[in-house]
Amino acid sequence: MNKFNKKFKIATIGGGSSYTPEFLEGLIKRYEEMPVNELWLVDIEEGKEKLEIIGNLAKRMVEKAGVPMEIYTTLNREEALRDADFVTTQLRVGLLKARAMDEKIPLSHGMIGQETNGAGGLFKGLRTIPIILEIAEEMTRLCPEAWLINFTNPVGMVTQALSKYSKHRKFIGLCNVPIGMERGIAEIMNISPERVRMDFAGLNHLVYGFNIFIDEENKTEEVFKKYMENSTSINMKNIDSAQWDMEFLKALKLVPCPYHKYYYKTKDMLQLQLNQFKEGKTRAEEVIETEKELFHLYKDPELKEKPIQLEKRGGAYYSDAACNLISSIYNDKGDFQVVNTLNGNTLKDFPADYAIEITCKITKEGPIPHKFIDEFPISIKGLIHQIKSFEILGGEAAVEGSYEKALLAMVINPLISNDVDGHKILDEMLEKNKQYLPKFFGKY
Repeated sequence: MNKFNKKFKIATIGGGSSYTPEFLEGLIKRYEEMPVNELWLVDIEEGKEKLEIIGNLAKRMVEKAGVPMEIYTTLNREEALRDADFVTTQLRVGLLKARAMDEKIPLSHGMIGQETNGAGGLFKGLRTIPIILEIAEEMTRLCPEAWLINFTNPVGMVTQALSKYSKHRKFIGLCNVPIGMERGIAEIMNISPERVRMDFAGLNHLVYGFNIFIDEENKTEEVFKKYMENSTSINMKNIDSAQWDMEFLKALKLVPCPYHKYYYKTKDMLQLQLNQFKEGKTRAEEVIETEKELFHLYKDPELKEKPIQLEKRGGAYYSDAACNLISSIYNDKGDFQVVNTLNGNTLKDFPADYAIEITCKITKEGPIPHKFIDEFPISIKGLIHQIKSFEILGGEAAVEGSYEKALLAMVINPLISNDVDGHKILDEMLEKNKQYLPKFFGKY
């Protein structure tokens, strides 16, 4: 018998997100092993209409599936958190308009504009971290035994901030990239994804695949040769599917994640973004259009399942990542999954309280990092340490409202690496984000 209450309650902060139907689909599929009987969807006043649409669709999905799960929608976060067993966070402070600024402003200065990397990633962190820390603080009062499963980007920076500032210690950062990478390997090998597992280590959106297993047998060398010839099979919807240079991969001897293209192909990625920017296009605008299409579909009273169009979003496999994690904790499965957690004594590179993204054994007590390496290879060590410094300074800036730390985080990021331009971008983005940054500007 597990330790959870007879009432199994999940609270989803940002419940009006277009991703919620996929999460709910995952809960429904796993109801026998994970009988959630209360799902609380929470949002803010600006998201009220979307929350209502999502709530109605969720009720139709549950009714069609015939599972005894009650759906609640609320703008009262504390009501949703009270006595929850799990809390998932998928919020976006400033909505998609803020994301558009994160992309456009750096591009206007000739720098990469991306929502989780570089200047855009910093500002998403500055907006997000104070809210996530508020939620964690509320959880210590209202659901102290609940696990906080954070899917909100930048996941690495957020997890690092939780490590440093939160009294609530039951938190896990989660990303869909590793699952997507494993699926890419399965596609290359023409086998089902369930047969593939990789050992991962690094940081969020800076994670590397080390060992590749098929049916639990180490096939790294054989699979890596095929991967080098078909590297476009591992990608994200929101990232250009450029082929990696084979000689570079041969030298690296690791599988980089799609976001590594911003660091190892900076010139190409920037030029692509600048071309799109000149045409008035950014990824944010694409997502805004996709969202409009999705919510138009969600309103249909005849729709009772997740529409296929949801896969146009960059968060495919979110359901698998989130639901697999919750189920493995709930059922004490002890299986391997890739999450953002504290280093402990896993890697010599970092202190115990640094957040890393790594393959872990998932138990009822949470994730236990899988120690398959002692430290990062020299080939990736420098970049990882540089981004970790960026994450730490970004989190400190968010909590303290420190202009100086925000400036340092901006300039040391390898996608900026310019003091004058970094200073200009910081000032402009601060001004545009005033209403979302009370620590910098005072309460509005």
